[in-house]
Amino acid sequence: MRVDFDALFQSIDHLIELEKADDKAVGAPLTGLLSSLVDFDFVVIFAYRGEQRPIDLYSTFDPQQYHVYVSLYQDGPYLLDPFYRTACAQQQGVWRMRDLAPDRFFASEYYRNYYIQTGLAEEVGFFIPMEEGVTVVVSLMRTEVRGAFRPPELAMLRKTEAVVARIIRKFWGSLSPRFDAAQTKAARTGQGGAVAERAWANRNLTHREKSIIELVLQGHSSESIGLRLGVATGTIKVHRRNIYRKLGISSQAQLMSLYLGSLK
Repeated sequence: MRVDFDALFQSIDHLIELEKADDKAVGAPLTGLLSSLVDFDFVVIFAYRGEQRPIDLYSTFDPQQYHVYVSLYQDGPYLLDPFYRTACAQQQGVWRMRDLAPDRFFASEYYRNYYIQTGLAEEVGFFIPMEEGVTVVVSLMRTEVRGAFRPPELAMLRKTEAVVARIIRKFWGSLSPRFDAAQTKAARTGQGGAVAERAWANRNLTHREKSIIELVLQGHSSESIGLRLGVATGTIKVHRRNIYRKLGISSQAQLMSLYLGSLK
């Protein structure tokens, strides 16, 4: 691992010169700063607030990649993303996807139906909690060709956490008005309200059953769900059979299809 000091100082200079700037003017030098320290294939910066559709602040994707990594993601899969769940909890830090993923994540329908399309070997995120429930996540992505981040690279990224957080808070410190505007627009088009409630409305499901569905689709095993909810594994399996019966399905693949279809 070798630091590109020329690129590092050039990126810092750009950021110092900025006063007020649009998303791209901030995202580009921030990406340059991070890429001078470690190699990665893509970067995407999302802002999250509750269940609202994430705001894509900046990315380095071409149009085809943008469709998979951003547009499809915003259509509903974000609700099952471990990064989204951590952002909602407003946990600050630098984490790999594998650090946050449930025990059955890599066998989940979310992984098989959406995440595998990205072709990523690893994703590392800077999580920066903001005011009014907003969290900004800077995701650095590596494809299978480049492979996972090595321990020295992760250590380097963690050393930059405070600097990245200061940059994010300086330029994107007031994102609530953008979320408010999006919420108002969604309400006008009849898409307001809690997303999970819309997904399972009029399905004759109990609150506990809805909670179990969310955890199943995120990639939790029955054992993991039981530990989280404080009930026996056998009880969770009974709930799952009842859920499938009520929904008229017989597999997790059908559950995922039903879930994503209900969010459109």
